[in-house]
Parts: sequence; structure tokens; C-alpha cells
Amino acid sequence: MTDPWRIFPMTDRQTWLNLTFTWRGSVLPAVLPRVVLYSGIALVVVLTHNYSKGTLPFGLVTFTPDLVLGLLLVFRTNTAYERFWEGRKAWGTVVNASRNLARQMLILVEEHRPRDRQEKEQAVRWITAYAIALKQHLRGQSALAELQGLLPPDRLHLLADMEHRPLGIAFWIGDYLRWQYQQQHLNAYQLTSMEQLLSQLIDALGVCERILRTPQPLAYSVHLRHILILYCFFFPFRLVSQLSWGTVPATAIATFVVLGIEEIALEIENPFGLDPNDLPLDRIGQVIQRDIEELIQLDSSHALTEVLPNPLGS
Repeated sequence: MTDPWRIFPMTDRQTWLNLTFTWRGSVLPAVLPRVVLYSGIALVVVLTHNYSKGTLPFGLVTFTPDLVLGLLLVFRTNTAYERFWEGRKAWGTVVNASRNLARQMLILVEEHRPRDRQEKEQAVRWITAYAIALKQHLRGQSALAELQGLLPPDRLHLLADMEHRPLGIAFWIGDYLRWQYQQQHLNAYQLTSMEQLLSQLIDALGVCERILRTPQPLAYSVHLRHILILYCFFFPFRLVSQLSWGTVPATAIATFVVLGIEEIALEIENPFGLDPNDLPLDRIGQVIQRDIEELIQLDSSHALTEVLPNPLGS
């Protein structure tokens, strides 16, 4: 399985040739039927032109809004990419805030009883549960299997009946922090710092929901689609007098370009799905879980530092 979080030179993992002829993640499967359709129309136009021996006024059918179409496609693609990148930044915030919150909870929450340690580790794992619940919330998933082992059975039972599971888990984390403050295991400054990180997690949730629940305006999408249909339909009429049979491949190339640009925008405007071009939310959740578990293991072995002359190991 390819790790999207590791960076490799182009020559190591994705050579220019492999990237050129790849099928997975390409828009070709989505646009190919329409390209074939418009190429067939171009073939009919060529046959009609040749059969009529140029007596029909094909050259008069030249109206195609090239400039308008180009501007609309650029705006459409840029808007979709902004949504994709904003979603990526929101999940970057989730990763960073989760690491920092877990680190502060493990280091700053004092332990006076063995039970305190168990409760702290459980609360820290709720951060991983939050990330997984957020992913499921954005994808409209409701299975609790991924959350088993991160939440106790009583919490899982409560979570099953919740409409907004990430918010419920965030509430439990905040409730744990407030309880530790009341037990004087945290001071006010430490509580404030952790509450700010928890707020960052909830703010990232709000950003993702805004992207998910604010689709492109319908009128804009419909109008662009109409212009694309007109452009692709009338394109062979513009070229048949000059190119004859070359009109068919020229139409195929032109329709592939313009339809492919629109399809790219459709692919990335909702970055939280399961398509190859969507954000790798499963992998991001695994990264958060791995990092938090490593922090727990590091903190559980903190007694080793008590026998060292210097915590830095020098």
C-alpha cells in the first residue's frame, strides 16, 4: 500500500511514463464515454460534409464561446482546488492539535493513584477516537468497529445513539480535563492550553463541515455544463471544411481536454470521500493513532529518566 505521507523523488516511485499512462486516479474512465459520443458526432459531420461535397454551410456554424468557457473552467477548477486544499489544511490542524494535546495530557496531568494512569491513557486515546469519528462523520459512515479498543463499552453504547459523534467525544475530553483541574491535577494555565488545542480540533471540524455542506451553486454548474455541451457539439462543424477526416481525432482531443478539466473539479470539490483523488483520511487516522500510541509508550517508560543523571541523556 502506497504511503501518501512519504515523499519520494519522481524517479523512485512515479516515473513520468508511469504517471502518464496510469488509469487509477485519472479522469479518463469518467470522460471516455462522452469523448466517444462527440467523436461519433464528428464522424457524422464529416460523412455528411463529404457526401454533400461541401454544399452545406458548415462554416457558418462557428459560434463557440471559447473565452467564456475557458474563464468558467478556470474558475470552476480553482474553486474546487481551494475546497480540496482547505480540507487538507483542516486535517493538518487535526493532526498537529492531536499530537500536542496528547503530549500535554501525558506530561502535565499528574498521577496520584494507579487508576489515574489508566484514566489518562484512556482519555488520550479518545483523541484518536475523535479523528476516526470525524472521518466517519464526513463520509456518512456509522460503524463503530473502528472505535472499539479506543472507547470503553459504556461510551461506545452512548456514542451509538449520538447524531454528532465527534462533538460528543470532544465533550468527553473536555470533561476529563475539567475534572482533572477540579482534582488539582492541572493548574489553570495548563487547562487553558489544553482547552485551546481541543478548540482547534472542533474548529477543524467546522471547516470540514462547511466544505461538505456548501456545494457549488446549482445554477453555475448547470450553466457550465450547458456551455460544454454546446462547445463539444459544434466543435466539429468549425473544422470539417479544413481538416475533413482529421476532424474526428481533433474533436476527441478537444473534448477530452475540456471535459477532463470539469471532471477534475468534480473529483476534488468534496475531498472527504473514498475516490483515489480524495484526501487519504484512513491513512491520516492511522498516523494519528500511531503517534499517540508511541507517546503513550514513551510516557509509560518515564521512570527510566529517574535513574539517569540528565533527562537529556548526556
